[in-house]
Amino acid sequence: MVQKKVTRARGRPRAYDPNVALSGALNAFWRQGYSGTSLEVLSDATDMNRPSMYAAFGDKRALYLQTLDRYTAEANASVERALDRGHSLAEGLRRFYDNALAIYFESGGPPRGCYLIGTATTEARADPEVGAKLRESLAGFERAIEARIRDAKTAGELDASADPAALAMIASTYGTVRPTESPAVPGTTWCSPTGQSMPSESPWLPMSS
Repeated sequence: MVQKKVTRARGRPRAYDPNVALSGALNAFWRQGYSGTSLEVLSDATDMNRPSMYAAFGDKRALYLQTLDRYTAEANASVERALDRGHSLAEGLRRFYDNALAIYFESGGPPRGCYLIGTATTEARADPEVGAKLRESLAGFERAIEARIRDAKTAGELDASADPAALAMIASTYGTVRPTESPAVPGTTWCSPTGQSMPSESPWLPMSS
């Protein structure tokens, strides 16, 4: 009689949720910056020992790059929801800025600003791949805003003279933050250019009468 060979799964099953672990690492980098976040801190943040962390995500740099991808994906989804065509452009932009400020000034914690601006701008100087991810992420946000502004112009929400590309650049700039003090960069805090959400009719938008 021929017996069937039974193949057993090797090793122990993963006792961690990779999404939770990645979020923990992202928050650790967000608080202390890339250079200021030690492997010990990352091990605690991911609730994984170092060998398991390396096996799952690679080295510290590889883990950081994955957090940039995670943040960008979540930010893109948030931008799309905020600028949903079911709302007017003015309402969409208000939602966009309110969402950004809710992330930058998380309730119960210190101001933390934009993850990309707060961490990647520093690392991009020495790491071309970080720089490429930073540029593409910011350009992606701007493209989404420009597309929404073009739709609004076509629908008559904006004056015919409105320049969607220029307005998108201004709008996305308002959606980022500038350093005045960040936990990741001692001696600096992060705040929005205005410090508050934009009014429902932004003064730089030539609204159609």
